[in-house]
Amino acid sequence: MNIMATFFLIIIYLAFISLGLPDSMLGSAWPVMQSELGAPLEMAGWLFMVIAAGTIVSSLTSGAILKRFGTGKVTLVSCIMTAVALLGFAFAPSFVWLFLCAIPLGLGAGSVDAGLNNYVAANYKAHHMNWLHCFWGVGATLGPVIMAQFISGQNGWRHGYSTVSMIQFGLVIILALTLPLWKRVERISNVTSIEDGKDGIDAFEDSSIESVKPLQIKGVKLALVSLFFFSGVEATVGLWGSSFLVNVKDLPASVAAQWVSLYYGGITAGRFIAGFITFKISNRMLIRGGQIIALSGALLLLLPLPSIFSLVGFMIIGLGLAPIYPCMLHETPVRFGRKHSQSIMGYQMALAYTGTTLIPPLFGLIATNSTVGIFPIYVVGCAAAMFLFSEQLNVFLRKKSTSEGKSTGAIEL
Repeated sequence: MNIMATFFLIIIYLAFISLGLPDSMLGSAWPVMQSELGAPLEMAGWLFMVIAAGTIVSSLTSGAILKRFGTGKVTLVSCIMTAVALLGFAFAPSFVWLFLCAIPLGLGAGSVDAGLNNYVAANYKAHHMNWLHCFWGVGATLGPVIMAQFISGQNGWRHGYSTVSMIQFGLVIILALTLPLWKRVERISNVTSIEDGKDGIDAFEDSSIESVKPLQIKGVKLALVSLFFFSGVEATVGLWGSSFLVNVKDLPASVAAQWVSLYYGGITAGRFIAGFITFKISNRMLIRGGQIIALSGALLLLLPLPSIFSLVGFMIIGLGLAPIYPCMLHETPVRFGRKHSQSIMGYQMALAYTGTTLIPPLFGLIATNSTVGIFPIYVVGCAAAMFLFSEQLNVFLRKKSTSEGKSTGAIEL
């Protein structure tokens, strides 16, 4: 790889660490924030919803915005929004102020996520996409660690948010200095091909879909629904796994929390390992294999076995989920063409966040009216739906590859 492209990739990795930092901070700081601000307990959920809504909106509009202004400028402005929002959290005089700051925090995160994912998918190999999301996991892990250093002192959570805000402002300076590199690296990558279609499906550019809207490209909706259920499974296990272990498996809350942390560890480690596996195995095989492994882990939770098997099940689910998201995103320009990949990437981000926002609360509603014991059935159902929609997409792509040749990866409706 070109030295400049390698240097630039490091900057993108840093950007994804910073993207993950604030995602896990609210939960760890909320017990202290709630007490100081006099906010109701459920207010954290509403804050999460506002951030998620902003992320969904910016993801849906990211295609047009990125096309007009370019990935570099949008990433820079979005990081400024995120840094300012986090600083606003640090100085918030009331929980109403938190809601105001949550809006730019969500809007900034969605644009960065969609823009960087598409940039890496179009200009770098599959292993970099897996490592990119591994670095998001590093950021998500460091967020609570940073908050824990300050939270015990007076106004500690404010210092935690201000520290992460300063880290974001540092990234803003780096992005501003390297702004001219974005177009240059893109020009270099256009000389070479993107991931060469180990699945037998090459990226294609077809003038016949010039005027077709991204959602009218056949197969896109299957990819969107599959990502919707993926994010739902990932978030549901993370949010409700501890409750299942405490209420059904009779584990202490502290032990249950440690087991769920191993689930997230499985995702982060799995993505690091998957980056090396992509040198030998195609994205499609990794997606399918990951879905089968995740489904197997969920099925293990269904069996009336000793508690230790639940730990194994959680870790298997995490390892299985690890490569699915980055590999599906990396396949976007390969499956549907580079021309529409940015808009489709935005739609994928939006549906993924929608799954994260809707599927876990739906389980909470069902469990409230029944029992938390349905957790394994719910996870198995969502994982099975993800697998079935993904396989439908594979069947369609295989048929098109056979009937129209390897140069065709998507067609008009």
